[in-house]
Amino acid sequence: MHGFKALIFDVDGTVADTERDGHRPAFNAAFAAAGLDWHWPPELYGELLAVAGGKERIRYFMHRAGIEPAPGVDVEAFVAGLHRDKTAHYLALLRQGVIPLRPGVLRLWREARAAGVRLAIATTTTPENVVALLENAGEPGLSGWFEVIAAGDVVPNKKPAPDIFTYALERLDLKPEDCVAVEDSDNGARAALDAGIRALVVTVNDYTVDQDFGAAALVVDQLGEPDSPPRVLAGDLGGRSLVDLAALDRLHRQLHGAG
Repeated sequence: MHGFKALIFDVDGTVADTERDGHRPAFNAAFAAAGLDWHWPPELYGELLAVAGGKERIRYFMHRAGIEPAPGVDVEAFVAGLHRDKTAHYLALLRQGVIPLRPGVLRLWREARAAGVRLAIATTTTPENVVALLENAGEPGLSGWFEVIAAGDVVPNKKPAPDIFTYALERLDLKPEDCVAVEDSDNGARAALDAGIRALVVTVNDYTVDQDFGAAALVVDQLGEPDSPPRVLAGDLGGRSLVDLAALDRLHRQLHGAG
């Protein structure tokens, strides 16, 4: 019996390298299709990731670059249209199966499912993006493994606000201490911690490796596979070679004074 009841996962950058391999190319494709000369290279996109949410990222970029839409064009409608087109390009990439899950993600989900540990998602990306990623990950019916998919604009404030995690906890009818969260960024870490989830694992990626994750209990470069163990950047795995349920249970019990 584990000390926690559910795992709550972020998606972009945590479950898959969607920012690098999906969202950035999709934004650029949408800009080109709209006849805009905007282009987000990897370095700029890394900076823009400090802003959570795709529409919010476009607005921030426009403000930063001093870009104004043509006279008479509604800014919100303009941004929303660009974001819709970007989502269409992103979904097309997902359906091609070119964005695999990160190492250890499916392994840990399978282990949780076999042990009766509930699975949930808390992300700023849209629900359709989440479902498309899961349904094209090579595991039939994968989206049905998740009891709650808290995504997109279901809450008023996006990460680093804790709203999406609070929403997921409410839908699960669980307390923060009943859960372990898995994130990849400083914004996500702050959101989970401010929602009261102390058992937090951060799996860094190329965009987030140098960020400050505050009080995150464990920071690794991946969840790990038997032939590719994770590199531990903060905390420890307690002798485990992977981030598995046993490692998470030990972490959770240490944080909550149990066992």
